[in-house]
Amino acid sequence: WHHKDGDHFIPPSTFVPLLEETGLIVPVGEWVMRTACEENRRWREATGKDLFVAVNLSAHQLADEKLVDKVRAIVQGAGMDARHLEIELTESAVMKDAEHGIRTMHQLKELGVSLSIDDFGTGYSSLSYLKQLPLDTLKIDRSFVTDAPSDPEAVSIIRAIVAMGHSLQFEIIAEGVETPEQIDFLRQGTVDILQGFYFSKPVPADDFHALVTGSPTFELDQAVQKKPVAQPIPLRPRARH
Repeated sequence: WHHKDGDHFIPPSTFVPLLEETGLIVPVGEWVMRTACEENRRWREATGKDLFVAVNLSAHQLADEKLVDKVRAIVQGAGMDARHLEIELTESAVMKDAEHGIRTMHQLKELGVSLSIDDFGTGYSSLSYLKQLPLDTLKIDRSFVTDAPSDPEAVSIIRAIVAMGHSLQFEIIAEGVETPEQIDFLRQGTVDILQGFYFSKPVPADDFHALVTGSPTFELDQAVQKKPVAQPIPLRPRARH
């Protein structure tokens, strides 16, 4: 959040807990999703690219009985195909009320949106519930990626998540990629998509258009060609909201 003095940014770790404490996370979250979908439509029209946008939902939003209707109205109002929207949830948000969370996720899936679990591996989800979730993606928490490949335990956890996720037909994204060594390890581990500061720091929405009309694939190829392996990394440009 850009501070009004114009000199610094306020991180989500500061303002999101306050939004949740006051209950403002529900209307603010709705505004964020609407803005993200409208921007996604403009980016796709301007670039001709099949771009996706991912939006995080909090436990408070997931508990909202009107959530599915709101998401449907936002997608239709933005004039976008629902498949271009991915909703990210944390394990703790889903498990706070597992039955309600699973039911709502299935209803969201029926709309055509994609669903992902963010920061996977740091929550307290049960594998018996995981198989019931209509997920498309698991995002490996950055804490494991940061420690890889030098930490054997982090390496083992990442490999286990990838093996389990792929066996359940989930796409696997690694968050927090910052070094060539991490890229080499994750590529060899057949992670599907890499995300992190190594490729780009967060950019304002107005700058994202310039990013996706440039040569991100070329930049990615340059980043990983130091140690080529058989499988290339799919690059899906996303704006974070």
